Amino acid sequence: MTDAERISRESFYGNLVWVVDGRSFRDNFDIYHLLPDPTSELAQDLVWAKATREMQGAARGLFFRISEAILEDPGATKATLRSGWIHGIHEIEEQVNASYRGHHQYHWVRPRRTWLDTRCPVYIDFGEDSLVKLDVYDESGLPCIRLISKKKFVHDAMVESSAQAIATRFYPIS
Repeated sequence: MTDAERISRESFYGNLVWVVDGRSFRDNFDIYHLLPDPTSELAQDLVWAKATREMQGAARGLFFRISEAILEDPGATKATLRSGWIHGIHEIEEQVNASYRGHHQYHWVRPRRTWLDTRCPVYIDFGEDSLVKLDVYDESGLPCIRLISKKKFVHDAMVESSAQAIATRFYPIS
């Protein structure tokens, strides 16, 4: 689909959600480590290194702690490589699991730009039990995905009046 066609449909329909057949580009779409619920107390102290195929360490889950950055510089508002220590997700795995709501880092090699530029929710169907919702993790703009069960998606699509409200309430993936 061209950008012009996508924009035309979004303008005409307004309240819509895209479900994209992702089977043709599944080999170019990597889903990485779990992320804690972005609204959790744990997530508020973490800044994640962006995961890519080339950055295998980050793909396994590397992060900095804002609280450590503040110890180094009381005026700091975020953590960076220069302001703290790099940590691996294995250090907080139990906490991440306890606060997990379907979020993961991902990397899309040669992405279909039109789906990254849309204003409407985009779900990718790779032919598995869950859909992959393209999302942004937090105010840092970190790209992430959320795994949403197809059953939950269909239920919400039938009962929610706004496409933006689909899959906003958490229910464990079944």
